[in-house]
Amino acid sequence: MSQRSHLVGLVGAGIDASLSPALHEAEASAQGLDYEYRLLDIDQLELDLHAIVERARERGYSGLNVTHPCKQDVVQHLDDLSPEAAALDAVNTVVFEEDGRAVGHNTDASGFAESFARGLPDATLDKVVVLGAGGAGSAVAHAALRMGARELVIVDTDSTRAAALANRLGARTGPLDQLEDADGLIHATPTGMAAHPGLPLDEELLRPELWVAEVVYRPLETELLHKAREHGCRTLDGGGMAVMQAAGAFERFTGVAPDRERMLRHFEQIVELAGAH
Repeated sequence: MSQRSHLVGLVGAGIDASLSPALHEAEASAQGLDYEYRLLDIDQLELDLHAIVERARERGYSGLNVTHPCKQDVVQHLDDLSPEAAALDAVNTVVFEEDGRAVGHNTDASGFAESFARGLPDATLDKVVVLGAGGAGSAVAHAALRMGARELVIVDTDSTRAAALANRLGARTGPLDQLEDADGLIHATPTGMAAHPGLPLDEELLRPELWVAEVVYRPLETELLHKAREHGCRTLDGGGMAVMQAAGAFERFTGVAPDRERMLRHFEQIVELAGAH
């Protein structure tokens, strides 16, 4: 992909607070690219998901990022999936190829793994609980296994969805009291997002020996992370994953390798300007 001009978008619900446009456009500017990033909120557009994908294809978009609650639903509206996206059954990046095909990719799993290696490099992974079995939960659960988790427990209010993910991974399901002897918790539900404030679990389940990793990044300091720190837990916010998955998507959209360290610096600046702390 040698073109220097790109139109991309983010598809999801309640995405007005997303920092993705500023993050992508800052890196594009540093790379000398003409790059426009639009928000395509399914709650505001009078279009269904299929129509949004088709309109983006027709209007010459380079690609789309996909977020809650569309990461799994979008799969049926695409022409093909990368091996990673097929394994996860979830897509966070759609690339419109030169032949017109819409191909789904997933950069969430690699983005989470890279962020975790930076932020919690020596964390014990004997038993890990993943809260949330949706698109983000699938990605971080796969990542946890690749990082060496010996025992993985999937927790979700939708028991059927939790069981399906656990079966694909050779993991198991269980209630949140599995945290009593777990090494870490990865939170991958919308709870804590700007549009979905709150705490996703009883804070009595938090204890100093537990590390807590968050997928939500807006706000960066979720109520879960705040309570976890109060209970003495080591924590990882969702900012690193947000940057690393964005870097992966940026490269697929443009064919240009991003500078990840620069994107991390840009993210910090954008967060400060947006008051996202």
